[in-house]
Amino acid sequence: MEIWHNPRCSKSRAATAFLDEAGVDYGTRRYLEDPPSADEIRDVLERLGMDPWDITRTGDQAAKDLGVTEWPRTAEERERWITALAEHPVLIQRPIVIGDDGRAVVVRTDQALQSLL
Repeated sequence: MEIWHNPRCSKSRAATAFLDEAGVDYGTRRYLEDPPSADEIRDVLERLGMDPWDITRTGDQAAKDLGVTEWPRTAEERERWITALAEHPVLIQRPIVIGDDGRAVVVRTDQALQSLL
């Protein structure tokens, strides 16, 4: 199991605390320091069953600076979104937990994380 973690994020800290309390063995990827490649983002999106705009923090200042909120959410623009996430990992919704079984979730609640355990 791996968590894409930002220690400054309360949701991310809560997810690691939950995993620790559950005694789960997991790896931590500080994705702001070790950004995922476009291929890794594509893989995670497939595991999540989501599109890139679904995991983009559109309210973030970087998103506003890039004009992301105005980008079309279409198959033709999918790669543009993925490239933006790879080049600006701060835009990636957090935390994302990737299970050993191939599933992944964006952990906004303990219940979402529990679904992987």
